[in-house]
Amino acid sequence: MFAIAGITFAKMLPADKKQKVFGIPNRLFFAIFGSAFCVFVEILLNQIGALTWDYPWWSARAPWLIFLFGYLHFFLISFWVFDMESIKRQLQVLGVIYSVDVLALLLFGVILGWI
Repeated sequence: MFAIAGITFAKMLPADKKQKVFGIPNRLFFAIFGSAFCVFVEILLNQIGALTWDYPWWSARAPWLIFLFGYLHFFLISFWVFDMESIKRQLQVLGVIYSVDVLALLLFGVILGWI
């Protein structure tokens, strides 16, 4: 589910970027809704033993951390890229994101051996 959440929720977005849902800009509303939904699913999966958290600060006792740092920025960036006018610009932004990921893997995995 989490691998396709950005695509799934982006497909649910209204075509009109300026439309409001309950007085909130729709992109922000769906980012908040998607984040809350994913946190709810994570907590359920954890309770049945299908998902484990390795850090005490990343747990059901602090769902706001998972909400803010685990999902909210992910959905906001996903919607931002989805709304870009050109595929070229989307690919440029995705290239930057993937470059940061590759550099982090090299640094933390290969050089520092943390992964």
